[in-house]
Amino acid sequence: MSTPVPVPVSVPVSVPVEIFDGTSWTRICDYDDLVPGRGVAALSGNGEQVALFRDRSGALYVVDNRDPFSGAYVIARGILGSRGDAPTVASPMYKQVFDLRDGRCLDEDTAPDGSPAALRVWPVRTGAADPCSVPASVPASVPASVPMKGCR
Repeated sequence: MSTPVPVPVSVPVSVPVEIFDGTSWTRICDYDDLVPGRGVAALSGNGEQVALFRDRSGALYVVDNRDPFSGAYVIARGILGSRGDAPTVASPMYKQVFDLRDGRCLDEDTAPDGSPAALRVWPVRTGAADPCSVPASVPASVPASVPMKGCR
């Protein structure tokens, strides 16, 4: 029988990053896995591709990964920046710039197919001590009673 080894206090604890797909929360990765200033592509709980960004200040943004101008799933490879006080991502295809707070394109109002030039914005949360609870930082539009996938 072995004696348990105490874990030093300085060892960081993984903080989960989760997105809400309209019906449930899905864990995407750990916060420390995200490189500041870079994006990653992931799948939501219902199989939709999303682009998850951690900016250099540590803020998280999640938008659709599909570029409405090219139809390619490339937004996660875009370049983070800002216009005024708006955090943005520039598509790597035709360089349209999108506001990460509301998903709208800052360069054009409509995509080539006539649809609105916007990316869906996904609610994101981090660090729930109880992964089945909803922290106060989640937008009011997301029901607090909806648990993460796998929670009852």
